[in-house]
Amino acid sequence: MNKTELVNAIAEKANLSKVQAKAALDASLETVAEELAKGEKVALIGFGTYSVIEKAERTGINPATKEKITIPAKKVVKFKAGAELEKAVK
Repeated sequence: MNKTELVNAIAEKANLSKVQAKAALDASLETVAEELAKGEKVALIGFGTYSVIEKAERTGINPATKEKITIPAKKVVKFKAGAELEKAVK
């Protein structure tokens, strides 16, 4: 499912126009991204929790040259599915 298909599904299920559904989806995604950028968790009960974790600097190997390289530390987004979502997927 791509974004357009998701907007169409939201519009149908929530009895909204496609423009309203797209605006709601865009606002939701923007808000989640803003909170994660601030280092906050976003918990959607029953669906899951988004959080940001720090990955430490580590040593890796360049597969083309077999040379050791240093992979810098970075922040990554982590998602942990909620119980209801896990149950629905099984």
